[in-house]
Amino acid sequence: MSLSKRYDPSITEPALCDLWQREGTYHFKREDEQPEQREIYAIDTPPLTASGNLHLGHAYSYSHTDFMARFWRMNGYNVFYPMGYEDNGLPTERLVEKRMGITALQVGRTAFIEKCLEVSDEVEKDYQTIWQRLGLSVDWRYSYRSIDEWSRKTSQWSFIDLYKKDLAYRREAPTIWCPTCHTAIAQAELNDLERESEFVTIVFTLESGSALPIATTRPELLSACVALFVHPEDTRYTHLIGSQVTVPLLGFKVPLLADPKADPAKGTGAVMCCTFGDVTDVEWWYTHKLPLKIIIGRDGRMTEAAGEFAGLSTKAARQRMVAQLEEHGLLLKRESVTQSVRVHERCDTPVEYLVAWQWFIRVLDFKQQLLEAGEQIEWQPEHMHTRYREWVENLGWDWCISRQRYFGVPFPLWYCRQCGEVLLADEELLPIDPTTQQPTHSCQCGCTDFAPEEDVMDTWATSSMSPQIAGRWFADPALYARVSPFALRPQGHEIIRTWAFDTIVKSFHHFNTLPWKTVALSGWGLAGAGGEKISKSRGGGPMAPLKMIERYSADAVRYWAASTGFGKDTLISEEKIKNGAKLVTKLWNVARFSERFLEGYQPVTDGIELTPTDRWLLARLVSVIRRATNLLQNYEYATAKGEIESFFWHDLADNYLEMCKERIYGEASPLREGARYTLYSALLTTLKLFAPFLPYVTEEIYHGLFAGHEGHPSIHLTCWPEANPDWASEQAEAAGEILIEVATAVRRYKSEASISLGAELSWLFLSTPDEQLATMLEAARLDIMSVTRARGLSIGTGLALHGATEIARKEGVITIGLEK
Repeated sequence: MSLSKRYDPSITEPALCDLWQREGTYHFKREDEQPEQREIYAIDTPPLTASGNLHLGHAYSYSHTDFMARFWRMNGYNVFYPMGYEDNGLPTERLVEKRMGITALQVGRTAFIEKCLEVSDEVEKDYQTIWQRLGLSVDWRYSYRSIDEWSRKTSQWSFIDLYKKDLAYRREAPTIWCPTCHTAIAQAELNDLERESEFVTIVFTLESGSALPIATTRPELLSACVALFVHPEDTRYTHLIGSQVTVPLLGFKVPLLADPKADPAKGTGAVMCCTFGDVTDVEWWYTHKLPLKIIIGRDGRMTEAAGEFAGLSTKAARQRMVAQLEEHGLLLKRESVTQSVRVHERCDTPVEYLVAWQWFIRVLDFKQQLLEAGEQIEWQPEHMHTRYREWVENLGWDWCISRQRYFGVPFPLWYCRQCGEVLLADEELLPIDPTTQQPTHSCQCGCTDFAPEEDVMDTWATSSMSPQIAGRWFADPALYARVSPFALRPQGHEIIRTWAFDTIVKSFHHFNTLPWKTVALSGWGLAGAGGEKISKSRGGGPMAPLKMIERYSADAVRYWAASTGFGKDTLISEEKIKNGAKLVTKLWNVARFSERFLEGYQPVTDGIELTPTDRWLLARLVSVIRRATNLLQNYEYATAKGEIESFFWHDLADNYLEMCKERIYGEASPLREGARYTLYSALLTTLKLFAPFLPYVTEEIYHGLFAGHEGHPSIHLTCWPEANPDWASEQAEAAGEILIEVATAVRRYKSEASISLGAELSWLFLSTPDEQLATMLEAARLDIMSVTRARGLSIGTGLALHGATEIARKEGVITIGLEK
């Protein structure tokens, strides 16, 4: 096959994409499919949430995983690279509500779940189209959905196992609650949000009748006030500890207590404890065994216990309470403040703390073991381990896994209506839905009347089993045994506290082992001048992946994705994508130029003579192979891409091709074979080095120039380049740098003299006192003349440069002169 005059990615890329799928280019080899047992490199790919349109931030991070998959595959590993979709839970429900304008309350639980399945299936097909077009080398045979049968079975087995080990428990307790999403959420699903608020100072009354000022941002919680707290060493209040204080407007009394968490420097130093305003209130309630007053409901509105404020939103109740305090002269001060509030990461709604029955997984009792597990995992980049460690150290809650939603994995249990006991489903019958199925046996008390658990599991409770789901633990135990523990967990740095932590928890609780060897954390692709994080559930940002791919090529988008390493955020840059397109075009043009010299060429080393230029390029090739290999082995793909690109542009395209033209065009030149051999070796190696980053253009060139010689159906199934020790030479590299200095000096002269770089020179003079250097220059005569366009060349150790212009020096070693 010959290379077309112009490379058209809009035609070539889809064709290659189809070819790879038809031929199973990226298929994981089962035991009966490979004669030799290659080492396995298994990837626990992030299951993408079905919550909206993909954006370039996803193309950015998922490309990083693919760079590594392709690299290790070319290094001889049997790569297990599945794809997952996290399509159960709140994100998908919100997408359905937004797209279809319906809620579960309107259409019923069953109909709503059917719509969720329908929409998520549609969304995931779109995702797969984009991933395949981007060139992800996924084995699509191992795709899974977190709501499919095996995922539900695995997740339900996990719960039953934890329950039997007393690691899962249910209790009525203060719970982090999202009023917008109407569900409990986990500590890991909280973000901090800065907002403008108001600090009001109100008057409580001491037993003596004196005023006690209290500053708060939540006066609407006065009805739920159960105590006041001061620091035990705050001398302003030590004499009041244990006394009773009257709550303004409402008239009931609460105790004034001491606790080190009360900050003497904040407000007046005295603070009210309400059930519940924040997590500190919860801790005080537990620690000091305080009464419970619930005045905020699950819808975020005030309950009947709030009296005349019942039915109001918390904001409206706050405004009315402030007005009444002011009217009764109980408001001392109002001041605007910037406040950091805890919000649900999905919707940015400030959370409340409500008492409800919830299911939890024990983690607080295992902090030390979970910290030790983190120490045994390789973190890329290493500093991301600090985020994990700080998260574990600062855990304040067990993991709440129950959600008051509809589209999720059901808890496999019922409650006996007579004695209240929990009845677990039979494991051999999993997965089950307790709302439509009944237990197979009666309760121990003899009752056969059961109430199903209607809550569903948190989506992280399922995705935390992704190694077992992707590895088909239940369906194919032999496969799971081969791929586990996984080699790599790639994921975003923002979900260390959720997906990474939760998976480690599950692996520790179930198997007392690590789920993977390495965690590689990608950053975000940020949009706009301010670098805003983009979200598929909130519009997907300004640039769609397919739009960029169709405009510039998938390789160009991947080039941009490779510009920044693991753990780093980057701006979405159309300029860098354009630069990627330019690189693709240049690579194609170099291949097109080389085609006439390499067509039918069989590389041989016997009888060929290499010039200093050839030896320099081959020596540089050894250096770039070694450097890129080491970098990729250490997950530093961005630096590796930079090294390869620099070699291609500077060494191969800009210099070597210009130097070897005289020889390679000259049919009768005895040095022509050396140039052909060097060009063949350098171009093929460059393609292989670029292949993880630019899979399409490298594949097309490989098919056109090299596949017939190498006997592989795809460049991606060839071996990663090995550094030929016979080519390695620091002396050859140093000699090549001198040749480049000569070429650069002549180019500079032409540019300063406003002469075309392609213009010929009548004569070039090179003079050096170093005889060995002069010999090297003489051996490179044709190449020097080729790159400088000199019709004549004089090389010597003592040339008198009559009438010539001295234009450069290299440390006094060589003098260059020329005649115009």
